[in-house]
Order: sequence, then structure tokens, then C-alpha cells
Amino acid sequence: MSGSRVNKNKSNPSTAISSGQTPSSDKTPAQSFPSTISEYDLHLFGEGKHWRIYDILGAHSTTLQGVEGVVFATWAPRAHSVSVIGHFNQWDPQQHHMHRRGTGGVWELFIPDLKAGDLYKFAIGSGTSGQVVDKSDPYGRQFEKRPSNAALVAGPRTYQWGDQKWLQDRHAWPWQHAPMSIYEVHLASWRHNAAGHWLNYRELAHELVDYVTTMGFTHIELLPVTEHPLDESWGYQTTGYFAPTSRFGSPDDFRYFVDHCHQHGIGLILDWVPGHFPKDDHALARFDGTALYEHVDPRQGEHRDWGTLIFNYGSNEVRNFLLASALYWLDEFHLDGLRVDAVASMLYLDYSREEGDWIANIHGSNENLEAITFLKELNSLCQGQYPGTLMMAEESTSWPKVTRPPWEDGLGFATKWNMGWMHDTLEYMMQDPIHRKYHHDSLSFGLLYAFNENFLLPLSHDEVVHGKRSLLEKMPGDEWRKRANLRLLFGFMYAYPGSKLLFMGGEFGQSREWSDHRQLDWDLLESADHAGIQHLVRDLNHLYREEPALHLYNYNAEGFEWIDCNDASQSVVSFMRKSDSGFVVVVLNFTPITRDEYRIGVPVAGVYHERINTDSSYYGGSNTGNLKPVESEPVPWMGKNHSISLTLPPLGALILSV
Repeated sequence: MSGSRVNKNKSNPSTAISSGQTPSSDKTPAQSFPSTISEYDLHLFGEGKHWRIYDILGAHSTTLQGVEGVVFATWAPRAHSVSVIGHFNQWDPQQHHMHRRGTGGVWELFIPDLKAGDLYKFAIGSGTSGQVVDKSDPYGRQFEKRPSNAALVAGPRTYQWGDQKWLQDRHAWPWQHAPMSIYEVHLASWRHNAAGHWLNYRELAHELVDYVTTMGFTHIELLPVTEHPLDESWGYQTTGYFAPTSRFGSPDDFRYFVDHCHQHGIGLILDWVPGHFPKDDHALARFDGTALYEHVDPRQGEHRDWGTLIFNYGSNEVRNFLLASALYWLDEFHLDGLRVDAVASMLYLDYSREEGDWIANIHGSNENLEAITFLKELNSLCQGQYPGTLMMAEESTSWPKVTRPPWEDGLGFATKWNMGWMHDTLEYMMQDPIHRKYHHDSLSFGLLYAFNENFLLPLSHDEVVHGKRSLLEKMPGDEWRKRANLRLLFGFMYAYPGSKLLFMGGEFGQSREWSDHRQLDWDLLESADHAGIQHLVRDLNHLYREEPALHLYNYNAEGFEWIDCNDASQSVVSFMRKSDSGFVVVVLNFTPITRDEYRIGVPVAGVYHERINTDSSYYGGSNTGNLKPVESEPVPWMGKNHSISLTLPPLGALILSV
């Protein structure tokens, strides 16, 4: 483990030093160099307004007075001493003592002759207990592979980006009227190499991007790749808020991955976790011997369910840490947005707490006022400084105006996960079709609020773990009906208003529940039935992107009109999706019964063609439907002057256009 007092790298010439001095032949004491941090930097950080504080705190290669070395800085206001430790001084906290700058708690030290890639930690002496604890750098840009946790000194920025056109186009991207179909990925379990090991960032750049491009997705969303010690946390127990995990390569390898995405027309979104952090001794918890990044009182500072700690959003420096982290990923790695995890847990002081286990705000209510202020500032900063990037909220309650701007008293997110649609739809689909008529409102209720926010429809990783079963296995009936129901679910999702998100494996009907310990069951694609599901998702993605009616008004009621939402007895719904230049007709039959001569009203006379039939034999279905174009008749129906008579396939979705 890094941080040991024993030198484990005797072949490294930087380990042989004299006490209190650098390993350089020039025996200048490290403490004799001038400070590199200006009073203005300290002032901005104290105000919580230093958006590039990551260029000040942490470890940075530099040259001072003609001497090359590394400047270290960290924030530990209640520490009585802070030292830099590493292989270069045998992890001895007595050799490189840092000095305090001003009264704000920032400590600094320049050490000559160190270089990019050297391992280091901070040895922090608690101002209360006197105990010295080795801590990883909160601003570290690269870390050892777990289980070791020392940071590596950052090198100069040398990566040559090739995505200038993407960034230029993104600046003017009309995202509210553009298709957005997101493939959610856990990098460690998407696909393994021939030896059964993870793919690295550069391998993923080619294999994953090729796959996503073929499948027609517009974006990839990564489960957190911010550094984390525990594989099983999937990245949600973050310890390195400025570092891509070393599991898959270096920061430049990750840049290559992002760059390759952009050069092939794929956006990249990162799942980012500002709502809580783990209690690991080497990380943020009690960083200077006291509750620094977290609240002192566990009623405010601890998530009982998750065993994690809650950031103190009322602290300027803590808020600055998080804001700078978000900006860092957008700036240093050109990401196209952040999906903010567990927003509901941030908004409510009594989130998942028993009576008496929480503290009310100054008004006596349960809103976390400091977190609300933080989220508004976060969204304004990120989307303001990097136009075209999107901040996305995983928010599961009815909190108002999540996607409305702060000047309208909103939180300022671009989109919000529509958890209501997801829960209602999956609960409905899990019903035996014979009982669905009693739950028909589940299909229509969501349209009562569908345009209150900019909603994203998520079928995410959370729905296929912890005994919830895969999407395919949630579906009722025999194997044929399970697959037909899943294809119907996808047809409903892609026709429904809102942007889309699908977790990996769902697109080909992964049978087993997802596990982070193994790759997806790609061998299922040897079966025509699973390959058919994959072909359907591919075709739905391409139709969604190519047909303006399916995306132009994703977040606006102008783009949706019911044809009939009341046919509960037959479990059929029909509606139109509309654009300025046309429309499509969507009809969904949620029973395994073929409906012949099913008549619906249509807005104009014409010949209607099937664009998608989820029951096509190409997708693994029974090939029931309307093999020939359907000509409208001047028969008034459902308030329309014209109508068409259709054959509705069993457990099938039809998308038609003139």
C-alpha cells in the first residue's frame, strides 16, 4: 500500500535524500522557495469563487528561480502540521513540512527535482487530537491503481485535441429540438478482451464508439469514472473528484477516448456525484482531523442508508471544491455534460431519515437551502461557461422547476430523469396482459406532467440490479411474449415525448441481471431473437434521429396529441407526434391479441406507411401487421374527418406516416 513508511522502490534514485532537503545535488532546502499562490487566489478561494482552484491546490510541476520541481498545496485549516510524503522521502512526514498561507488554512511547499508521475500524499497532523494521518490529495489528477491510493504528480498539459469542430458546433447546438438518445455504460463490464480483462480507454474509444455509432445512439453516458477505491461502488463512492480512474489508463488516455467520441459524432456525459462521499480514512473524511468537507452533526453530515458523508454546502471552500470539479471535467476533458446523481438527497434535509434524525433549516422546513444555492450556481456556471453542455438531474420527487432557470426560481438543470414515467411504465409492463386494462391510466397519467420539465426517459442501470431482474426478465409470459413485450416497451419509449436513455445490455435483451463482475452476455446475439431486439433498437434510434416529429418538440406539448387514450378494455393507445413539417401516428397494442380492422382517426387524408412495426419477423416477431400501405377513408372517427383501419400486431407498436 502506498503511504507505508517503508521504501518499496529502492531503484528510484529520487528516494535517496537527506533529512529536510530535496534529492537534488543542489541542496537548497525546499522551505526556502517563495510562495506561488497569490493573495488574490486565496481571497477567491475563501469566497468560494475560484473556478480554477485546481490549478492552485494539488501538485503541479513548475520552475521556481530556475529550479524545476513540484509545488504542493492543500486546504487543511484546523491542522497543526502538514507534510508532503512520498517515495522521494521514504514516506517520512518529518522531511518536507508545508507552511501555512494566511489565515484561510491553505498549506504550500515547493520541492525541487520532483517530476510528473512521482507518488505523494499529505501527512496531516490533527489540530484536535494531534494524530498524524496520511491523506490522498483531494485535488489529485491521477492516482495509483486500487487498492493503493497515492496521487501522482500531474504533468504539463500536452494532449493535442482534434475535436475543435465538435466543440464549435456544440456551442450553437439547439439541444431542446434535437434528438438525444443516450447509451449508459459501465466501462468495466461492457466488454472484456480475449484474456477476460477490462478494455482500456483507448480500446474502448474504438470498440465502444464503433458500436454506439452503428446502433444510432447520439451520446454515451458513463457511470462515474471519477477515481474510487471500491469496484463494487460502480464509481458512486468517489475519492478523486479531479481524476479519471486509473483502472483503464491515464488522464491522456481518457482524453483520447473523449476526443475519439467527438470526432465520430458521439457526445459524452459523465455521471458525477456531489451528493455524498465515502468514509475511507485516506480520503476526504475528517480531512484535517475534523469534519471539514462534511457537516459535524451526523444528522446533517451522514447518509444512514449509504454509509457515506454529506458535503457541507454552506462552506465556501467546500462549495468551491465541487464547482471546480464540475468545471474541470468540462474544461480538461471536453465533456458534453454531467448527470448529477441523487439530487433528491441533496434537496431535502429529511431525505431517508426518521423523525428526529434531521435538522430543519432557518425557516423550520426540510429544504436544504445551501444545497439549493449550490445547484443553481453549479448549473449556471457550467452551462454558462461551456455553452452546449448539459446538466442532467437524477431527481425522483416532485420538486418544482428542476429544469427551469434560476431567474425563474428554478434549479437550472437542462434535463431531469423522468422517474415517474419509468416506474409507471415498468410497473404496467410487468402486469400480465389480461390485467393491464385495470392499470390503463399508467400509460396516460404521465402526459399530465410530461411538459412541466425537460424530461429524459431513463431505463437505467438502477432498474436491472439488486434482484430487480433484467428488462427482459421483468416482462410477463413465455419467452416469445417476454421478447415481444420488451420490443413493445422500446417502441413506446422511443415514441413518447422526451430524450432517451438505455443501459447497456437492454438493447439486445440481456437475460441475466447486470453484474459489474462480468461482461455483458454478447453470445446472446448468436440467437436471432436477441439479434432482432438489437436491430429494433438500432432502427428506432435511426428513425428517432431522422424523423423531426419524434424529436423536434421533445419537451413541448406542441409535439404531442392523443388520438385515443381511453381504450382500456383492449389495452390500446394511439397518439401523434408532430413537428412543423409533419407528423407520425403511433399505435400500441399491449395485449397478445391481434386486432383486425382497428380504426383510428387521422388528421389528413393520404396513404399511411409503416415506419416501424415491432412485431416484424426481422425483429423476432410474428410478422403481423400492415404489409401494404393503408389508405385513409373519409370516415369521421375520434374527432377527425378521416380514419384508417389497421391490423394491430400482438404486443406490438406501430409507427406510421403519410
